[in-house]
Amino acid sequence: MPNKEMLLIPGPTPVIDEIYEALARETMAHTDMRFAGMFSEALSITKKMFNTDGEVFVIAGSGTLSMEMALINTVAPGEKILIVSHGYFGDRFIGVANALGIEAEALSSEWGKQVSAAMIEEKLQEGGFKAVTVTHVDTSTGVRSNLDELVPLVKKYGALFILDGVCASAALEEDMSKEYGSKQNTIDVILTASQKAIGVPPGLAIVAFGPQALEARKKIDKVNSYYADINNWIHIMREPFKYFATHPVNMIYAYHTAMKIIEREGFAKRYVRHTAIGKAIRAALRTYDMAILAKEEVAAPTLSCVLYPAGVDDAKFRSSLAKKGLIVAGALGPLNGRGFRIGHMGNVTDQVLCTALQVMGEALEEQGVVVDSHEAVRTFEKVFAEHNQL
Repeated sequence: MPNKEMLLIPGPTPVIDEIYEALARETMAHTDMRFAGMFSEALSITKKMFNTDGEVFVIAGSGTLSMEMALINTVAPGEKILIVSHGYFGDRFIGVANALGIEAEALSSEWGKQVSAAMIEEKLQEGGFKAVTVTHVDTSTGVRSNLDELVPLVKKYGALFILDGVCASAALEEDMSKEYGSKQNTIDVILTASQKAIGVPPGLAIVAFGPQALEARKKIDKVNSYYADINNWIHIMREPFKYFATHPVNMIYAYHTAMKIIEREGFAKRYVRHTAIGKAIRAALRTYDMAILAKEEVAAPTLSCVLYPAGVDDAKFRSSLAKKGLIVAGALGPLNGRGFRIGHMGNVTDQVLCTALQVMGEALEEQGVVVDSHEAVRTFEKVFAEHNQL
């Protein structure tokens, strides 16, 4: 099933034929041992990707369900969390926490910047925070969090570290066994979804719990959910032929194939490729006199929020791109109308991005902006080659 459009939004990302073919296989019974073996292998690769000996859950749902599962199984109603927000999707934890009866305090950065470690430490010194949520990459701003700085800071104050990896997992290292300064300084929960850097259509909620997070669930007498309670899923993930709720069988086929593709590429190599693509597309777009919201030292490998040069009409630009088969996303919040967001993750290739640059050049010229699309492509290829080395 060939992709008819270049879908370069920050998710869903383009789905390649190998994954489409898996999705289209004949549906098995959700308790079939053949299916269970496939599911078990997918879960095993997921554990390798997160480098965890904890528990991984893959169920029908979305990133929003992953957020809910992460909180409801680690923080009891009335307990307090700190939300470190670098944009719209960091702020979204506030609504999730409020719905679950969890007391939430948020530290929000100026869009395009990170929340400073000093601000976080000042808040943590107040005490009483059961957990801290950090969005690894915020889909609204393209800002990447600094885990080397934040994990040891949060663990210093005894809080659980909950990482939102929705726009990062399978593109940036998310290692739950990595010791950030000492043995106790590790990521406790990673939540993510299928439709971004993993490269599967939307529909799967994916959450990994480390030992401290699993211990936190044991200490909560009862959670206010049936479907999102990991106690109802833990035995199913260990033996997927058992039943709690019906698995999304064909989505698991697709997920299994995607995880094998990721493992085949190699985790480290995949992370390097994403970093190189991010640097290359941003460098190329700057040749069009476009500005990147996030400075390079905090910019994400998975998407970029791009600001237009003077005189470019957002609606006309994105409409022109769409007519040429290129789909990008509008900017959110205070940046609405001032720029667009381009995804460059998952199974997107450097060749597709070079074609996208040429199309964007044409759309800019239609609005009277003088550009050199050949220079943009040369810049992309040069920067990508320089950084795509393990």
